[in-house]
Amino acid sequence: MSESSAAAAEAVAARFEELYGSAPDGVWAAPGRVNLIGEHTDYNDGFVMPFALPHTAVAAVSRRDDGVLRLHSADIGGPVVELTVDGLAPESDKRWTAYPAGVVWALREAGHAVTGADVHLASTVPAGAGLSSSAALEVVVALALNDLFALGLRGWQLARLSQRAENVYVGAPVGIMDQTASACCEAGHALFLDTRDLSQRQIPFDLAAEGMRLLVVDTQVKHSHSEGEYGKRREGCEKGAALLGVDALRDVPYGDLDAALGRLGDDEEVRRLVRHVVTEDHRVEQVVSLLESGDTRAIGPLLVEGHASLRDDFRVSCPELDLVVDTAVSAGALGARMTGGGFGGSAIVLVEEGDVPAITKAVEEAFAAAGFKTPRVFEAVPSAGARRVR
Repeated sequence: MSESSAAAAEAVAARFEELYGSAPDGVWAAPGRVNLIGEHTDYNDGFVMPFALPHTAVAAVSRRDDGVLRLHSADIGGPVVELTVDGLAPESDKRWTAYPAGVVWALREAGHAVTGADVHLASTVPAGAGLSSSAALEVVVALALNDLFALGLRGWQLARLSQRAENVYVGAPVGIMDQTASACCEAGHALFLDTRDLSQRQIPFDLAAEGMRLLVVDTQVKHSHSEGEYGKRREGCEKGAALLGVDALRDVPYGDLDAALGRLGDDEEVRRLVRHVVTEDHRVEQVVSLLESGDTRAIGPLLVEGHASLRDDFRVSCPELDLVVDTAVSAGALGARMTGGGFGGSAIVLVEEGDVPAITKAVEEAFAAAGFKTPRVFEAVPSAGARRVR
């Protein structure tokens, strides 16, 4: 554990003791994530390739056996929120507390005897930036409760339960990628995940060793998955699968795409959604092949293709994200694309190490010229998934 991580764990534990009057039973951390490639494919049973960020949600937690759940966040402010585990009900809470409370609800619904907890949370994952801040909150609480109540659940199982918490309790129709990335990623690797069966392969992804960097550009444009546009895209994908007679769009072979689009007739919106998902799954497989063959720089054009597909077919980009991609590529980046659900959030930019200052400056100047809020730019380093830190 790094010196900064240890300090964060100590700070969260100390604040827990101030709030609740005793030391926590332990401290856990779960990361946000960047998705390298494979966007809006996870709820279509497709392929994704995220990796964990060094930014984490940290939770100090103690077990309770009296049915009381007490929650506090260093990032939100306000007093401790006290709930009862028997009183938890889906979509009854529109505050931040729905995310950790939803995990308790999901565990209990699955038959696990979680009888309460005291929780204090602090997160360095930027909220609303498309970097899975909500999944990090869910997974860190799930892991803590798994340990404290000796539930014996594996990472992918915690991810499933965390996804159920967000789908049913919070009411956001997210796929499984974010929670699995937070729970299962390994340092120095990207996670090739088949979202149908949750099979995983850890793909080495050490850009620094090859003289490259991956930048995250947080546009500071906030998004919310629980708003209607995300759900509309998901419904459109399900409609496309039904019209094509398949269980999910993952079952449409890339080589048969033109024929499949022809069978959809003049429903242009569904055609666009289907085209994106099928081509995006193909791009994930191409990126895996290139990384495994050591040809990392060649993934750059695939990132740009993926952004164009998200912009033109899936229509989830925004002017700020498009400006990042266009400016970075014009300034010499190897590739760039939006990452996350869209409608704001962040873009990723693959660059040669020596080009970081110039490309960062170009993006910042382009935002200033456009009158946009100054973006936040930082390096994404593939980091460890959820773990106990104290």
